[in-house]
Amino acid sequence: MVLEIAQFEVKPGHEAAFEDGVAEATALFQRAKGCRGMKLHRSIEHPTRYRLMVEWETLENHTVDFRGSADFQAWRALVSEHFAAPPAVEHTTVTAAGF
Repeated sequence: MVLEIAQFEVKPGHEAAFEDGVAEATALFQRAKGCRGMKLHRSIEHPTRYRLMVEWETLENHTVDFRGSADFQAWRALVSEHFAAPPAVEHTTVTAAGF
């Protein structure tokens, strides 16, 4: 399993619209090859900062399958107008786990 962590800085005043766009995009992720689930987190200390956590079966499911799809273009159309800066994206794997 690969965890995609995408950090978004949203324009002030666009928070609700961004959250609505992510909610609308849920169906796009649900049907994406290898996508196991997603969660959107909002920073408490920096309320215009969000982190989208998406679980993928493989890195390629995100970087090749999803990013090369029309659904990726639809995803970006739903949210990109709210970006204050380009998103920062990284991928992680679990190396240790607790409870």
